[in-house]
Parts: sequence; C-alpha cells; structure tokens
Amino acid sequence: MEEIQVGDIFTLADENDQEEEIEVLGTLKIDGTQYAAVSLVEELNEASEEDINVFFLKGENVEQLTVIEDDEEFEKVAAAFQEAEQG
Repeated sequence: MEEIQVGDIFTLADENDQEEEIEVLGTLKIDGTQYAAVSLVEELNEASEEDINVFFLKGENVEQLTVIEDDEEFEKVAAAFQEAEQG
C-alpha cells in the first residue's frame, strides 16, 4: 500500500458514483491521523489560485482515504493546514 505524497493524482468516486481526478496538495499528521489536502485536477488546470476548492481526506494510503464527515474535525484539520502553510 502506497503512502500518499504531495503531487499524487488519483481517481475518487463521488456520492453519485461520478469519477473525479484529484491531486494531493499537502499532507499533515494530526493527533496520529494522516490527512491530505486535495483538489480536483480539472479545477487546478482551469481556475486561478483563489478559485480552487480544497477539501480534506483522511487515511494512511490511497486505499484507505475517506472524506471527513465531522464538522469539528474538518475545522481542526483546515486550521492545522492553514497554520502549517503560514509557518
């Protein structure tokens, strides 16, 4: 099982079983859990930096990635990524 790396591109199925290519923009371990900041490849190619939607997944490798369902966890992860980016 392959660890997630910045720049990795892989396909994920959304809730409607539509496949989307996503690219890993960053990774961060918080409280022992591995998280990845990702965005749609299509958006990265077409949008300006301010228009890119970033979302977060958790899991140690591509096969285990899951969407963060909990709002509190999402906020914690978003703040940690923002802090790391500015750090």
